[in-house]
Amino acid sequence: MKYLMRQSLVILASIFLWQAAQAQDQSVINEPNSGLWIGVYNKLRMTKKIYYYSETHLRFRNSLDNNMSFVGRMGQIYNRHGVNFLFNKHFEFTIGPTLVFNYTPEPGNPDFEKVVLEPRVWHQWLFIMPYMGRVKLYHQFRFEHRFKRDNNVGAPFQYTDRYRYKIFAYIPLNKPTLGNKTLFIAPSAEIFLHSGKSIVANPMEDFRVYTGLGYILNNNVTFFGGHMWTLGQGRNPAGFQYGQNHIIRLNVFLTFDLRKRTKRIDEIRLTD
Repeated sequence: MKYLMRQSLVILASIFLWQAAQAQDQSVINEPNSGLWIGVYNKLRMTKKIYYYSETHLRFRNSLDNNMSFVGRMGQIYNRHGVNFLFNKHFEFTIGPTLVFNYTPEPGNPDFEKVVLEPRVWHQWLFIMPYMGRVKLYHQFRFEHRFKRDNNVGAPFQYTDRYRYKIFAYIPLNKPTLGNKTLFIAPSAEIFLHSGKSIVANPMEDFRVYTGLGYILNNNVTFFGGHMWTLGQGRNPAGFQYGQNHIIRLNVFLTFDLRKRTKRIDEIRLTD
């Protein structure tokens, strides 16, 4: 377990060193934008080892005339679904489809379609570490296969792959371990790389640092929210421009056990 953690940190450090070596003198970081993301996560336990998993996200972005307004335009609507397989208490695998609605960057501009669809297939490995004192640590590897197009009228679909690694933790504040009525903090860092014919000098799509505060109401409901800062090359094909964002995230996690009451085991699952 400790070896996996050390290797993960080495991977993150290597990526940043590689990016720094590739950076040119004219590299710039654009002025930050902002947004508000609202998410609902659902997990329905079907059997001892199988869950149905879903996420729905409403993602707003700032208005065109105020970068720090957080809400001004609709950005995206995410619908992510999957089947989650619980191999043991330290490893989970999830696979399923995603459908994203990408809204126009300039409402009212006839050069852009109001909304375009982006279908994906995704799969994920989640490694769950044993408690280290109060800290519960996770390593998440997610792979996404995307068919996407710009909102420009007549833009073609392009296929890309995205590779994500996330390290995150849950740290209870008012109890020694996670449980009902627990207040917790959850720091995380995630790197996004992508590849495809349209990706040349901009392989680092995004890097996210997110710190949230959560409250476990009971076995079925958890509230979670916080601030996320992102930095990435996005769709800039030349690779020398980096965009950044300040995002407020508000989430609720819902978990329900659909098995017969005699087969249920009380537990709280926070992973996304």
